[in-house]
Amino acid sequence: MSAPRSIVIVGGGLAGAKAAETLRMEGYDGRIVLVGDEPDRPYERPPLSKEYLRGERERDAVHVHDAGYYDAHAIELRAGTDVTAVDARARTATLTGDERLEWDRLLLATGAEPRRLPLPGADLDGVLVLRDLADSERLRDALGAGGRLVVIGAGWIGAEAAASARMLGAEVTLLERLSLPLQHVLGRELGRLYAELHRDHGVDLRTGVEVAAIEGAGRAERVRLGDGTTIDCAAVLVGVGVRPRTALAEAAGLAVDDGVLVDANLAASAPGVFAAGDVANAEHRFYGRRVRVEHWANALNQGPAAARNMLGHGEPYERLPYFFSDQYEVGMEYSGLAAGTEEVVIRGDLAGRELIAFWVDGRRVVAGMSVNVWGQTEAIQALIRSRAAIDVARLRDPDVPLEALAAAQGRGDR
Repeated sequence: MSAPRSIVIVGGGLAGAKAAETLRMEGYDGRIVLVGDEPDRPYERPPLSKEYLRGERERDAVHVHDAGYYDAHAIELRAGTDVTAVDARARTATLTGDERLEWDRLLLATGAEPRRLPLPGADLDGVLVLRDLADSERLRDALGAGGRLVVIGAGWIGAEAAASARMLGAEVTLLERLSLPLQHVLGRELGRLYAELHRDHGVDLRTGVEVAAIEGAGRAERVRLGDGTTIDCAAVLVGVGVRPRTALAEAAGLAVDDGVLVDANLAASAPGVFAAGDVANAEHRFYGRRVRVEHWANALNQGPAAARNMLGHGEPYERLPYFFSDQYEVGMEYSGLAAGTEEVVIRGDLAGRELIAFWVDGRRVVAGMSVNVWGQTEAIQALIRSRAAIDVARLRDPDVPLEALAAAQGRGDR
C-alpha cells in the first residue's frame, strides 16, 4: 500500500480527532482534512449528561484538543461543514458549497444520532434530546427555568441525565417501558440496583409504562401515558437510543447494515475507505462476529486504529468493549459483551452498591461490571479473554483474586 497523499476524515467527534492526531504521531506528513458538521472543534460526549450539564466543567474543558492544536499540526479543521456526497470511485468528498476534496484515504467517523419518538407532540418546543453541546446547554437552561423534567427512556443517557437533573435540584419523572431501568443491558438484579438508586434520590421512576403523547399549547406541558395518566412538566427529554449515521455511506454505495460494514482492520467495502466509532460495524476476531459499539472508549481507541491501518499497518482492532457510567455517588465500569441470557454472578455487596457483577455463559465470563470497586478493569478483561472455565463459587468469593481465575486456563485447571 503506497503512502496516501491526502486523507479526509468525515466526522468531527472523538474518533475523527484521535485519528487525525494519530496520523501525525505516526509520522504522516501529507494533507489531513477533518470535517465536522458541528460549529465546535471536536469534543468528548460523556460530560454532556454529567459534569458539563451540571456546570461543573467549563465548555473549553470538554474539547479533545486545545484551540491551537489543529493549526500547529497542519490539520485542516472544517467545523460547521457538511459532507454532502462521497464518490468512492473518483475518491472525492463534496462539501457544503460544492467544494470538492480529493482523497487517497477516507475515514467515516460520522457517529450516531438520537432516535425520535413517533408520538403526537414529539415536535413541540421543550421536547429535547441529548447528543451534542447545544443539546446539553438547552437541557441545562430548561432545568434552570424550573419545573418538572420528564425523561422518556431509562437507558444510560436517560438515567445519567435524570441523575444530573436531580443533583441540580430539579423534580424528575423517569419513564421506562420495561419493568426496570437498564434491564435490557444489565438484567433484573442490576436493574433493581439502579431503580432503587434513583428512587432513593427522589426520582419519580415509573416502569412498565407506554408513552402515548406529549401535550401542550405550542410547547411541552404534560406527558400522557397509555393508561390515560398525565404528568405535568416544563420539559421532556427523550432518551430512547441512537442510530448510526449511515446516509452518506449508503449514498456512496458502501455496504451498510446497522452501521458501515468494515473488516477487522476497519476497512469498508470500497478501497481506501475506513470507518470508526459509533458508525462502524466491525468484524471482531475475539467474538467471531460483527460488533458495533456506541461508547466513548470505542471512539477513543478505534479512531487511532483506523488511522494506523490507513497508513498500511494492518492491525486488527481487537479491544473488548468498555464503558462507564456515573450516577449520583455510584460509578461503574463495564467490560465485555453479554447477550442478556447469561447467569449473573455477584461478588461483593449488592445492597451496599459495592460489587463486581459477572455475566457467565457455560462457566465462562463474557462480561464484567465493577460498581464502586476500582482498579479491576484489567483483571476483568483478562478473565474474559482467557475463556477460562470458572468455578462459580470461587468467582463469587472476594478473597480469590481475579488474576488467579484467569491464570487457571493456562494451568489447565477447570
